[in-house]
Amino acid sequence: MSTSLLYHCFGIRGYRFVRCLFTQGRAVIKIRQCRQDLRCAVCGCRRVKQRGIHSRVFRTLPIGLKPVLIEFPIPRVECLQCGTVRRVKVQFADPRRTYTRAFERLVLSLSQHMTIKSVARLLGVGWDLIKDIQKRNLHRRFAKPSLKGLKVIAIDEISIGKGQQYLTIVMDLVSGRVVFVGEGKGADALDPFWRQLRRSKARIKAVAIDMSQAYISAVTSHLPDAHIVFDHFHLIKLYNDKLTAYRRQLYHEVQDDQARTVIKGTRWLLLKRRENLDPARNEEDRLNKALDLNAPLAACYYMLDDLRQVWKQSDKAAAKNHLIDWIYDAGSSGIRMLRDMAHTVAKHFYGILAYYDYPISTGPLEGTNNKIKTMKRQAYGFRDKEFFKLKILGIHLTKYALTG
Repeated sequence: MSTSLLYHCFGIRGYRFVRCLFTQGRAVIKIRQCRQDLRCAVCGCRRVKQRGIHSRVFRTLPIGLKPVLIEFPIPRVECLQCGTVRRVKVQFADPRRTYTRAFERLVLSLSQHMTIKSVARLLGVGWDLIKDIQKRNLHRRFAKPSLKGLKVIAIDEISIGKGQQYLTIVMDLVSGRVVFVGEGKGADALDPFWRQLRRSKARIKAVAIDMSQAYISAVTSHLPDAHIVFDHFHLIKLYNDKLTAYRRQLYHEVQDDQARTVIKGTRWLLLKRRENLDPARNEEDRLNKALDLNAPLAACYYMLDDLRQVWKQSDKAAAKNHLIDWIYDAGSSGIRMLRDMAHTVAKHFYGILAYYDYPISTGPLEGTNNKIKTMKRQAYGFRDKEFFKLKILGIHLTKYALTG
């Protein structure tokens, strides 16, 4: 093997090829560094005296399925300029690493298409080595995400395990990248983010959140000039939860067995839009029977569709009038569930209408949360929480596909 091949195939430049051995199913390439190429590791001076060697072995790119090792006796030199006695720098590998940079690039390339375990099995190394390479790369690229230029963000939490384990996620809605991952949920989890935001001097114009009082207080306190946009997904979900509870209450109050049977089978039908009802399953007729049997249930169902129209108006003024009418109709309906919902909507009135100033929502963040859950399931959980957070910070560049 020539020195030129050593450079072009393995990325090792400035070293001389000595010989190649084949032992124990591996190829061992021995190299050396010429005397005139030795330099002080501290000041870079060429005026050095050699004071021994320290032999090391580095894993590099395999040839086919055969592992390849680089054996390099690292010279230990004394600098005549600064007086330091130290080993020379290894140009093809990072300090305290047992693999070359070319091997690291191969691992990162394979990791885009394979799991850690699969990459480790293919290259014949331990999974912890592959994980260490991935973690160092993620830390280098995403450990300190830039907050400069941040304009609109979304905040939400995600459950990551049993026992009330949560992470709070902050997303840049312009680029789609996660810019902060905090432990726990609520206002306290966001404290490190506010400190980073102050240092970055970013000017946040709008924040999309759910109707959590903790998030409202935190955003109002730290971003007094930002517009709060309450996510319509969470508002409709809250209504659906109340409607489901109300249907269950009606089921227990109705005495007629036939009427109870009809109401019992309409849980998911009440949450569907009319256009999404399946004709093959006769869902529209079943829904109409349930609504005909109970006028309050019908009122709640039609008020849900009316609430959805708030985000389909031509402008903010029309949406405001529509929302005022909805609050009045729900509050005067005489149905406790609708009165409670009217109170909630009135309390968050301006945050709901802020959608027409900044048409944002936590929808992209909900999609990212699904990707996080998928990643967690594929890995069967993460024991290293720091590694998990780094994976989340870089998740906007990942893709998930079934292979094999």
